[in-house]
Amino acid sequence: DWTVGGRTYRAGSLLAAGFDAFLAGERRLDVLFEPTERRSQAGWAATRAHLYVNALDDVRSRVERLTRGGAGAPAGTWRREPVAGLPEVASVSVTAVDEVDSDDAWLTVDEFLTPTTLSLLSPGKAPERLKALPAFFDATGLVARQHAATSKDGTRVPYFEVARAGLPLDGTAPTLLYGYGGFEISETPAYPAKAGAAWLERGGVYVIANIRGGGEYGPRWHQAALKEKRPRSEEDFAAVAEDLVRRKVTSPAHLGILGGSNGGLLVGNALAGRPELYGAVVCMVPLLDMRRYTRLLAGASWMGEYGDPDRPEEWAFIQAFSPYHRLKAGVRYPPTLLVTSTRDDRVHPGHARKFGARLRALGQDVLYYENIEGGHGGAATNAQSAHLWALSYAFLRSKLK
Repeated sequence: DWTVGGRTYRAGSLLAAGFDAFLAGERRLDVLFEPTERRSQAGWAATRAHLYVNALDDVRSRVERLTRGGAGAPAGTWRREPVAGLPEVASVSVTAVDEVDSDDAWLTVDEFLTPTTLSLLSPGKAPERLKALPAFFDATGLVARQHAATSKDGTRVPYFEVARAGLPLDGTAPTLLYGYGGFEISETPAYPAKAGAAWLERGGVYVIANIRGGGEYGPRWHQAALKEKRPRSEEDFAAVAEDLVRRKVTSPAHLGILGGSNGGLLVGNALAGRPELYGAVVCMVPLLDMRRYTRLLAGASWMGEYGDPDRPEEWAFIQAFSPYHRLKAGVRYPPTLLVTSTRDDRVHPGHARKFGARLRALGQDVLYYENIEGGHGGAATNAQSAHLWALSYAFLRSKLK
């Protein structure tokens, strides 16, 4: 939060000031957007005479057009009108066509079942669709819905579910749960081309968890899982998994999880902390050894997120979310596929190598794939990427029946 001019503005707010007056020391600020428990700012764009404010309302995009002043309006007045014609469950971005000479804007819309579209947004008109990416899977009969789980500490955790309409709730549906939960990155609706072709078309259920550590509800949602609070991400993820089981969408034997990078840390902890809850794990370019992460490649730059393991008082809480150190003998862990790249320049492949070796030493069902190219994406070409994802989905299909 920021206190200035005798007033406190909430973190995540969007404020406006007269430029010359601000430089002269005046601190009268207009509040264009203020977050709530369920609303956060996703971005804004200025055109010649308007300002488009893009908000996430319970992780669904809502756009308002703001116009300053008007005939007879008092100073600091902004007229607001919602942009109509947007999908109910979607992720939207707005960019000015020309912020100096035009009031038009580009509108990009992402949905789960419709390829990404580009439209022209003009004041007083419905969005004019200009073009769309090609479809990569048959979405006939699929529906996207939003649900919510209750985490261990009582926090409401939303999640998106894409499945066949009329899915039998008998606990047998092969289900893939994805999560990230870090660095204030929001997991919003997006067209899942790979999951659509390799999973949804074959009858699987696809789920995205909006866990703490992300930015779905603004800075506070991110800060709720920093450093010693990092286990909240794992607890939120488990709560979503448990809700899927409770609703009889699936069962542990049919529930797979997938995450990469910080998401690899997430699913590594899910494996170590709740092995009975998951039927298979795909862990991609992951952070797993949190004792040494700061000494490997870009790791030192993430101490603000995780803490410094070289400080004993911080290692005391970091080891609680270090998957490599949480593995134990005598525990049956779910089948696991580890994916990394020799040339990953962000997260060292040593994380996945050590974790895989430890799982194998414990007699676990573990497969390991290391591409010699590709950086942090794990693949350098489209062909390599297709191969990587084909391995991942074939593994999940084989383990989740």
